Amino acid sequence: MECLTLPAREHVPVRDTGGRPVLDVVIPVYNEEKDLGPCVLRLHAHLARTFPYGFRITVADNASTDGTPALAARMAAELPGVRSVRLEQKGRGRALRTVWSRSDAPVLAYMDVDLSTDLNALLPLVAPLISGHSDLAIGSRLAGGSRVVRGPKRELVSRTYNLILRGSLAARFSDAQCGFKAIRREVAERLLPMVEDPGWFFDTEMLVLAERAGLRIHEVPVDWVDDPDSTVHILRTAAEDLKGVWRVGLALTKGTLPLDRLARPFGDDPRDRALSGVPGGLARQLVGFCVVGALSTLLYLALYSAFRAGAGPQAANGAALLLSAVANTAANRRLTFGVRGRERAVRHQAQGLVVFAIGLALTSGSLAALAAATGSPGASGGGTGHGTELAVLIAANLAATVLRFLLFRAWVFPDRRAGHDTPGDTR
Repeated sequence: MECLTLPAREHVPVRDTGGRPVLDVVIPVYNEEKDLGPCVLRLHAHLARTFPYGFRITVADNASTDGTPALAARMAAELPGVRSVRLEQKGRGRALRTVWSRSDAPVLAYMDVDLSTDLNALLPLVAPLISGHSDLAIGSRLAGGSRVVRGPKRELVSRTYNLILRGSLAARFSDAQCGFKAIRREVAERLLPMVEDPGWFFDTEMLVLAERAGLRIHEVPVDWVDDPDSTVHILRTAAEDLKGVWRVGLALTKGTLPLDRLARPFGDDPRDRALSGVPGGLARQLVGFCVVGALSTLLYLALYSAFRAGAGPQAANGAALLLSAVANTAANRRLTFGVRGRERAVRHQAQGLVVFAIGLALTSGSLAALAAATGSPGASGGGTGHGTELAVLIAANLAATVLRFLLFRAWVFPDRRAGHDTPGDTR
């Protein structure tokens, strides 16, 4: 029976590997007979001189129509540790998925054939994966300490694209498209089947899914020099990338991706161990609940102010609280308690409405008490000002918030596996 989550990271064994390499570096190529020879020779010499473990270089030919396949086969026959793989369809993502899925090396990497990235960053790239510290590693041209030489057009496109990823997919990694990445094989086995794009968006999709699943991504600042002869079509690639951003964002919103299969257990640090009497994940859930609660309160106050212009305070409060409660339950379900998918979504909203009713009773009771104390019937005139109403409602909502969290955690989204936090449980 397949384990539902990834095992804890461990140091990659570098002895007694049975002849298998520790590192497999893939070079995807399409019609690159001019650059392929110098690239492989330079990379092979660098690894033989500096890499302390066994390695392999795999040339992944993406349906080239020039002399690239013959050159790749010849170099594989002449150089130890070099092999070639021929694919009959184009696509960098397709090439990486194919070769990585078949590789027996515990650490998998790839780089572009132009070798724009300084090879001195290769060992720092894969070292955290060998040691068990990280799951994926990327070279970043935008990280502090990197040194980059390229034209203003590519610089603008790269920075704009990464800003789009941060704004639309909440990506926290700094550089999605640098052709210098690595991944542990057991992570690739789970992650690659979820990555749909066969082309240039492959990198971005892989990183977004890994980050959303909570995997650790290590970033290495690189020295990078733009290749003026690059055959990448910027506008066409950008259009395909934007389509990919929309597709992945939609899938994440719907919760259709089984990201729980990529979850990692905590390590051996004593601080990660469960303490007696402290529920697992309480601190993380409190932070998430507070963030969602703050945004929900702002939404509630905005709706109340809008409804109050055309209705009495009780009607405005009920409508604003109902709409914000639906949004609050949905956000807490996904972000705070990590429930994905549509299963029990209706039940969770129904339970959330019960919690909403309790909040409604508290806030409506506060308004009624205010009206009785001031002698105002609750209309726009009288002794109760709009500011006073808002102050009373904020106080009542704070009290309701504490109760709401307790009910959410114990009743609406309970931990169904005793003693364990379940951030990816679909229940």
